[in-house]
Amino acid sequence: MSRRPGAVGGQVLSLHQHVAALIAVFLALATGIVLGAGPLGGAPGAGDTDRGELAGAEPTESTGPSASEGGVDAAYVDAFASAGATRLYADGLRGHAAAVLVLPGADPTEVKALTAQVPAAGGALTGTYTLGADLLDPAAAEDADTSTSLLAAQLADPRLDASAGTWERAGQLVGLATATGQQRSTRADDAAVTVRDALGSAGLLASPSDVRLAPVLLVVLPAGEQSSAERAELEPVLTGLVDGLASVASGVVVAGDSASARAGALGVVRAGRPSGAVSTVDGTESALGRVSAVLAMIGVTEGVTGAFGESGEDGAVPTP
Repeated sequence: MSRRPGAVGGQVLSLHQHVAALIAVFLALATGIVLGAGPLGGAPGAGDTDRGELAGAEPTESTGPSASEGGVDAAYVDAFASAGATRLYADGLRGHAAAVLVLPGADPTEVKALTAQVPAAGGALTGTYTLGADLLDPAAAEDADTSTSLLAAQLADPRLDASAGTWERAGQLVGLATATGQQRSTRADDAAVTVRDALGSAGLLASPSDVRLAPVLLVVLPAGEQSSAERAELEPVLTGLVDGLASVASGVVVAGDSASARAGALGVVRAGRPSGAVSTVDGTESALGRVSAVLAMIGVTEGVTGAFGESGEDGAVPTP
């Protein structure tokens, strides 16, 4: 069953719980245990007793790292996540293609590290796209509305909602250029080529050349925190963009760092509760967070969505 992304301020996992959740997944894969639905990072509910205490317990000598009063050592956490990633993924993206959409302000190091995880999970990467700052600038809303309206009218594509607002329309157009609603990648159609050329000429979207459309779209958000005024300006932009992307793609994962989840772009997206097959993941500055992001990508291919990561109210990672 799908779980909807949660709002900011929901359940916050300790680092202990986040590590314990990933260890629980790792051990389940290793021993053949079938995990049930529900957040791994929370307290075990009814029906969890047969699986023991792994889901909600603090790590012990048998389930994970010992912790000092300061908590789990961050170096150990990243080493564990990196070393166990391929086993955790279990080729979950095999047969699935993904595209990466980079928003202005995203950390290039995080983008590179996230992108490298797609083939590690058995998936194919169709390409990395970069949005131009002007397309998402609240101060340029009138220009964005004009340019996207003209392009939408030119395309007359049934996947475009005539009643969509500026930013949702922009998301739909970018979705046409990058993604498909099919379960497998498809050849770029005339609409995709037209949008890539039009937005590329205007400096609004940098696209790889001659690549296929991907069913799974990984959106990497701007890093860091923003002021309350900046977040208020970003709210209609990001909410509309993600809703528009989700109306075209088979599945969308929106990822950001921990600061972004606390008081930045990811927090804005979560508060807006995007529609469609959308998951959100925080903590992309760490290997642990990046592993969670790829597990969320696998999850959307299986119909499981939610808000995941250390501050995700649906747990550290998605489970079937």
